[in-house]
This record gives sequence, structure tokens and C-alpha cells, in this order.
Amino acid sequence: MRPLRILLWHVHGSWTGSFVAGPHHYLLPVLPGGGPWGRGRCGRDWPATARDVPAAELAETDVDLVVLQRPEEVALAEGWLGRRPGVDVPAVYVEHNAPPEHAARSRHPIADRTDVPLVHVTHFNELMWDSGEAPTTTVPHGIADPGRQWTGELRRAVALINEPVRRGRVTGSDLLPRFGAALPVDLFGIGTDGVGAADLGPPAGADVRGLGDVGQADLHRRMTQRRLYLHTARWTSLGLSLLEAMALGMPVVVPATAEAAVAVPPAAGAVGTSVAELVEEARRLADDRARAAAAGAAARAHVLEHFGLEQFLRRWDEVLDGVVAGRHPATWTDAPQDHSPTARPA
Repeated sequence: MRPLRILLWHVHGSWTGSFVAGPHHYLLPVLPGGGPWGRGRCGRDWPATARDVPAAELAETDVDLVVLQRPEEVALAEGWLGRRPGVDVPAVYVEHNAPPEHAARSRHPIADRTDVPLVHVTHFNELMWDSGEAPTTTVPHGIADPGRQWTGELRRAVALINEPVRRGRVTGSDLLPRFGAALPVDLFGIGTDGVGAADLGPPAGADVRGLGDVGQADLHRRMTQRRLYLHTARWTSLGLSLLEAMALGMPVVVPATAEAAVAVPPAAGAVGTSVAELVEEARRLADDRARAAAAGAAARAHVLEHFGLEQFLRRWDEVLDGVVAGRHPATWTDAPQDHSPTARPA
């Protein structure tokens, strides 16, 4: 497969970082004011094949394929390129999110299009979205191996949640004080400075500390000093931060919701729907460093096997090759996909 010239927006930094590690040329639109439609690389340490392109120059730029990630990008791409995605230039739509409320009745924005394949990032999302007539498949996440960094010398848990107060029950922020009553919890992310249990839910006196948003290298260092990782989201896609924590060798405690129910093995820490049992297992991991180390090793091995960067890029090359060649077979939805866990036997 020859290298393609791919137009895409910088929407989700971690996912984009994995995607642009492939063998293609990646064009990232830039606007004078930046913002959600023109932030370009945004200073990310990505390969030179991922380059900023002023939006005003796109009409004169050769593009082989457009990767859409938000409904508004269909019109943006047409206006900037002077070509219609899916009609005049091949296009694929990547859906990063689970459906919003009323999932069983959530019809995808491109469900009526047969010329733009729809790629979900988890099988759960593909199951829950009404994808209509769009050719549909799933390419599970892939992450670069950060290496085993867990030390776990601090008897504390760590959670990563952006805007935990505003997002509340969706991200499970209200559960953090429940855990904080059993062991100290440190919280990182946008909008976490100074946040405590009283801002999130009962019990108000629980040990939860909001420590702010920090750069990735420092974040990994501080995460891996903590004994375990908490992932509390009730309704979400599969968080890349969870996979990264597992790849770092951290034991994890996770509600069995959405894709996490099958993507995280019990040996990695604890997965379940009983909050009381999850809190108790977090306490046990905090009190037994050897147990935490074993769970972290299992978590790391699982992520490297099922969510490695190489298989992610290989699967994406299969999709891109099919889209550019005009192959949008219905068999996409039936094709074997062994890059992520499937249903566990009883």
C-alpha cells in the first residue's frame, strides 16, 4: 500500500498520536485562531509526516482521503477542499464516543450515508449506536508501549478525569469519595485543581485531592508512584488513559460498564458492578503491594497483547486501503477482528 495523504483534525490527542504513527502523510488543519477546527499539531511530539497545513491552502493540496470525526467536519472539508467527502474524495468517519442518552434510540449522524464507512473504536459503541446504512466496522484502540514504570511506593490511588465536577455521574466522579473513605485518592486532569470530596459527593470528609493538569511525562511518573489506578466512568468509550495505566504496569479498579467490562481482565485488579466490592478490592490492593504488583503485571501483559500499536496500525491500513479502493463491503461488520477481547465464557 502506497503512503496516503490524509486530512484529519486533531480532536483526541492520544488517539491521533497513535494514528499518525503509521506510514502515511497526515495533514492537520491550522487556523489563525486555532480552536477546535484548526489547532494543528498543537506542539505534540509527533512524526514529521504529521504536519500543519493552513486551512486556506487545502484547496490546492492533494488529499487522498479524509478522516472525519465530528459531524461539522463534513461541511468544513467540502468548503476547504472544494470536494465532497465520500463523493469527490474518499472519506471515513471515526466515532470515538458511545451514544449520548437513550443509546438504544441514538441514530448516528452519518447513518443514512452509504459512501462514508463508519469506524467505531470499541465493539460496545458499534453495538449501541444505530449505524443505519453506513458500512460499519470496529478498530480497537492501540497505544505505544510506555514501558513498565509502576513502583507503587505510595499507598494511594490515582484517577484521571477532566472536569470531574461538571461531568459528575457520567465520569463516575461522585464515586471517588466512596473510594477516598478507604484509601487516599489523588485526582489529575483539567479542572481538578483544589477539588475535594465535598465537591464530588458523600462522604464529604473522604481523602480526595485534586492536583491539576500536568504534562504526560510528569503525569506518568506521578501516576506510577501510586499503588493503583481508579477508572470510575459509568458511560464512556474505552478510555485511553485506562489502557495507558495498564501498560505502565498499574493494577486497576474498574466498573464493569461499556467496553471496560470485556477489555479489562479480573486479573488486572478488579472489575465489577458492586461499588462496595470495588472499594474493598481497592483497599486490599493498597494494603498488599505484592498483590498490586502481580495485578499490574497482568494488566500490562493484557494491554500489550490486545491493544498494541502495531495491530492498531495494521488494522487501520486494511480499512484505509479498502476505502481508497472503493471497497465498502457489508462483510466489514462480519469480518473477524481478533485485536481486542471478545465475550468471556461463563
